[in-house]
Amino acid sequence: MDAVHDHEIFDLGDFVLQQGATLRGARLAYQTYGTLDADKGNAIVYPTWYSGRHWDNEWLIGEGMALDPARYFIIVPNMLGNGLSSSPSNTPPPYDRARFPNVTMADNVRAQHRLVTERFGIRTLPLVTGWSMGAGQTYQWAVSHPEMVRRIAPFCGSSVTSEHNKVFLEGVKAALTADDAFRGGWYEQQPVKGLRAAARVYAGWGFSQAFYWDRVYRELGYSSLEDFLVGFWEGFFLDDRDANNLLTMLWTWQHADVGRTPGFDGDTVAALRSITAKAIVLPAEKDLYFPPEDEAWACRHIANAEHRVIPGVWGHFAGGGANPVDVEFIDAALKELLAR
Repeated sequence: MDAVHDHEIFDLGDFVLQQGATLRGARLAYQTYGTLDADKGNAIVYPTWYSGRHWDNEWLIGEGMALDPARYFIIVPNMLGNGLSSSPSNTPPPYDRARFPNVTMADNVRAQHRLVTERFGIRTLPLVTGWSMGAGQTYQWAVSHPEMVRRIAPFCGSSVTSEHNKVFLEGVKAALTADDAFRGGWYEQQPVKGLRAAARVYAGWGFSQAFYWDRVYRELGYSSLEDFLVGFWEGFFLDDRDANNLLTMLWTWQHADVGRTPGFDGDTVAALRSITAKAIVLPAEKDLYFPPEDEAWACRHIANAEHRVIPGVWGHFAGGGANPVDVEFIDAALKELLAR
């Protein structure tokens, strides 16, 4: 199966974004796993993350797992800006490349809601879950559509982007755009030096200090620190990732805040208090982007939320599917939540 081409497209038409621009002929790419029940009550939404594509989510889907296609109909929508859904790299002029408009978390969830309701006729979701920016979309689903969402399990992500997280992302942005080849976003070839530099900025944040102290990268098959920086991190950013696409999703991430949902006037606490879904919130013990104390704060404002920390040294990538122990921890939490 060719994962790149094995997906569906939902046509959004002229899609008006929260910031005011209209994406004409907008498209939402998605993939589904399993079969929708006749009563349409077994659908789970599992959004993608920063630069991730639908196949990058498949590690949490499988026989005997919480997200078992034999039992549930799992919908994995690709974020706007990720290169498969409408993005700088695939949108025709005039909103192509550097002119691609700003997209919010609420925009992504509104597009996904249209997919879920218009294409599939689904009116209730037993679960929404996701990693990193997928967790942000999970929170957004619960705020935007409390009448639909029964349970949420955001892991290694947040309801609002903290100032410290914004500082990290400023480093990624600066690295990408400092390459002369970037040309203000009007490049003809990818700014490879910028992408490699962004990878090195990311490397200090994606895994914890303890991960590096213990040289856990050896478990991933890397022979030295430099081998890991080049082979894993630079390889990750050079894996068909477009600089303008990355910057579009970065803006979405930096400006993520459920309080910006229409009707809440920027009040993040009020938005969190509006969540009626049962929740298990799963931060990672040593996540440098989304530390556990940030999600403990969010949980204090959600009526039916449990704060459960993923232990270990993998930092943000505890939610990335590379470590079997963490995969088992997340899967167990999802099974428990779905049984409630």
